Amino acid sequence: MREVLTFILAGGKGERLNPLTRDRTKPAVPFGGIYRIIDFTLSNCVNSGLRRVFVLIQYKSFSLQKHILAGWDIVSSQLGEFIDVIPPQQRIGSDWYKGTADAIHQNAYTIQDYNPKLVMILAGDHVYKMDYRKLMERHQETDADMTVACIEFPKDAATGLGVVEVDKKGRVCGFQEKPLDPKTIPGDPNKIFGSMGIYLFKTEVLLEELGEDARLNSDHDFGKNIIPQMIQKKRRVYFYNFVDEDNRPKYWRDIGTRDAYYQANMDLVRSNPEFNLYDKSWPVRTYHAQFPPIKIMSVTDKGSTNVGLVVDSLIAGGCEIKGAQIKRSVLSSNVRIENYAEVSDSVLMESVTVGEYSKIQNAIIDKEVTIPPHSEIGYNLEMDRKRFDVTTSGIVIVAKKSAVQ
Repeated sequence: MREVLTFILAGGKGERLNPLTRDRTKPAVPFGGIYRIIDFTLSNCVNSGLRRVFVLIQYKSFSLQKHILAGWDIVSSQLGEFIDVIPPQQRIGSDWYKGTADAIHQNAYTIQDYNPKLVMILAGDHVYKMDYRKLMERHQETDADMTVACIEFPKDAATGLGVVEVDKKGRVCGFQEKPLDPKTIPGDPNKIFGSMGIYLFKTEVLLEELGEDARLNSDHDFGKNIIPQMIQKKRRVYFYNFVDEDNRPKYWRDIGTRDAYYQANMDLVRSNPEFNLYDKSWPVRTYHAQFPPIKIMSVTDKGSTNVGLVVDSLIAGGCEIKGAQIKRSVLSSNVRIENYAEVSDSVLMESVTVGEYSKIQNAIIDKEVTIPPHSEIGYNLEMDRKRFDVTTSGIVIVAKKSAVQ
């Protein structure tokens, strides 16, 4: 789709995900065993035919850059396709990106250079599957200047969302940032439309609105500033409802908090997960390092045999499970679980080692952590808080390369 130019906003600090974002930007955080969070947005782009993509980076971007360069060289430059990474260029000033709208405004020269009919703006830190062509169809049907993708949520979930107010004709007439008293869906006082951070613009409208916002003392944010500015000027702003063929909201998760990140991983290990990684019609792509097959072993010790057991879990390549029990967990590549260890309801990232007789539950263990034999994590939260980060729901997080005593 050469008439569309796509920008993925991937520069956020992700402070609410600390310590997972201590060494990396939020879109680069590992997820689901073998993926990075940004893989879901990039896969949506490629599967939707959007193959002229700029990824805008900023904070702690080295890991993200490496991942994209290694795993996303799948488009054809000879056909005018690209997935390119752009750091702040400071072409119009000395500032880094000051907001979502400012990030696009600072790259206005790129838009003018390619001169597309439409500009798609996406977040790089959400987990979902969307065919963006349906959003574009909605945009064309309404002859919109801007289309905002929305998803239905219960009214009491609106406190952490940007809420889009729409009229009965589907036109956006207001935007509220994390409101205490949100505007509800017409005809349904118990539900709201939450913004997904997905915007489609007519190019000339986008450039005009960004230029006007840049002259103002604002947050330079699409939700807080650009949308209200366009509504005030009576621009044609419409919403796209992200629902399935039965008019039910599809799976979408903003995993910007540690508890949300943990829960989204646990969603994947359910017997019938709402989000299906095994849908061959909509593959989720990523970079695959070379690892040997998974090995699950029984261990005989002093005449008795301890059977390696994996139940309701995702296990990536290169993992070795020696006489250990794994339940409802996500293991990234090259994880090693020693004899008599137990891991349940946890996320273990690449190259984690769990020693003999250790027990882990309700935890996130970041990369390259070695858990000594006979350790316990997730069983005594008072003790865990002295050593690690613990979320409000009681999930223990062990930071990357931590020395566990």
